[in-house]
Amino acid sequence: MTAVVAKARSNNRRELILDVSAELFVENGFANTSTRDIAKATGMLPGSLYYHFASKDELLVAVFEEGVKRISQSVDAALETVGPDPWERLQAACEAHLAMLLGASSYAHVVIRTLPSDIRDAEKTLVGLRHQYEMRFTRLCDALPLPPQTDRSVLRLMLIGAMNHTPVWYREGRDTPAGLARKFINNLRMQLTDVEVGATARADTQNDANFEENKNE
Repeated sequence: MTAVVAKARSNNRRELILDVSAELFVENGFANTSTRDIAKATGMLPGSLYYHFASKDELLVAVFEEGVKRISQSVDAALETVGPDPWERLQAACEAHLAMLLGASSYAHVVIRTLPSDIRDAEKTLVGLRHQYEMRFTRLCDALPLPPQTDRSVLRLMLIGAMNHTPVWYREGRDTPAGLARKFINNLRMQLTDVEVGATARADTQNDANFEENKNE
């Protein structure tokens, strides 16, 4: 029983460290947050942190991983509530993603603000975690009925980049995650539809011209 209680206390400490670290990384930046700052905010001795995490980089990876987990769970839950229409599914995923970014989750902000290349020792792990999450949007974009010439990879990166920049300009009360997701997808769909219609019209015009040319020969 004693071992179980000790493990529970250890897990609670670990969760506290992650919560506090996420908040401090967002407020001060990773580089400007020391292990002493984290220890002080958690009421622990600096050396006690190393019982849970061998380094600050390892702590960042744990916070990043928790952030990816939370955003992933939110998106997955949203996708379970919608039908098979690919545009509706993409919109639901965008709404869930935006809701996490525009809510009170420090973890989500750590995920979008951290550049893996800035943390050399953990770069490969961070890139892998981000890729694991973004594969959801890869599948969603691959399912869209788009013109053949569409670069779906660039489309996905543009969409995720636009969403991740939203916290910079978003003002609460002017819109909602649901409203923004709808506008993002409607604008995207409208532009791609126009491209498809335009391409079809040009093809029809070329076919008519070829027909007239052959008729006159």
